[in-house]
Amino acid sequence: MNWLSLLVLLTVAGLAHGTWDNCGGTCGLRPPQYVYSPITYSYGDMAYDYGMTRVVGGASAAEAAWPWLVSIQHPWIGGLGHLCGGSLISPDWVLTAAHCFDGMSNASLVSVVIGATQFTQPGPGAAVRSVKQVVLHQYYNPIDYSYDIALMQLDHPVQCSSYIQLACVAEPTLRVSELINCWVAGWGATAARSQDPPDRLQEAKVQLIDLQLCNSSDWYAGSIFAHNVCAGYPQGGIDTCQGDSGGPLMCQDNNADFWWVIGVTSWGKGCARAMQPGVYSSTQYFYDWIDYNMRVKAMKSAP
Repeated sequence: MNWLSLLVLLTVAGLAHGTWDNCGGTCGLRPPQYVYSPITYSYGDMAYDYGMTRVVGGASAAEAAWPWLVSIQHPWIGGLGHLCGGSLISPDWVLTAAHCFDGMSNASLVSVVIGATQFTQPGPGAAVRSVKQVVLHQYYNPIDYSYDIALMQLDHPVQCSSYIQLACVAEPTLRVSELINCWVAGWGATAARSQDPPDRLQEAKVQLIDLQLCNSSDWYAGSIFAHNVCAGYPQGGIDTCQGDSGGPLMCQDNNADFWWVIGVTSWGKGCARAMQPGVYSSTQYFYDWIDYNMRVKAMKSAP
């Protein structure tokens, strides 16, 4: 299903206003049924399947499980049209990866699907927006994926609901390394070299990996930057993959029910390989860049 067909479906469905009618200055809140993680498992416990496809080593997410996660779509991409993931961080700004726009000459063709879990059945809470502007980090390098972070301004804001919520961007004072309950989600490939991305959002629990270990000789051997975060498992088996790019690495606050987006899915060698975990751009490192560009670019684009 391409994005035009999806737009028709969403127009027919309309917007559902759930228990939250607007964003109200909050972020990182999942609907009440997800106050506790819907699935708790660790590496090695991969026996469950329920007949669902999997993020590599993950499982299908329930509806509205991650209400800030968006799908960035392009009409030139076959099948479902999904290009990258992203995180809604304000009613009209999405955080994603810069490499999602490599070779793209016309970002105005891009559409953003918000509040959907399954593309072929997006549900009444989903919305589609066009893109007003794309802001790539000025130092982004497509060769080594350094500074792989970008912002997208939507053509008009979305309204928060039980299906759509804002993500919390990791603040400079947050002790990221101490966060325990961390997850990834996306519509990317469920196996390395897979050609068929899933229709339904996939999710998986991951562990944060010490940056020094991740950069050691047997791992990524110096390819990791100070502005990266590594997450996955030393043994491999669970990881983000192609198509998950730009989506969030999310950790629950240790003392509250809300969630932080601490990373933007950037790259990795293969998918789910041992000692080759997923590499993410640290949102905490880029916190000031995100804040500054959202404010300045919004003012410049205002009528």
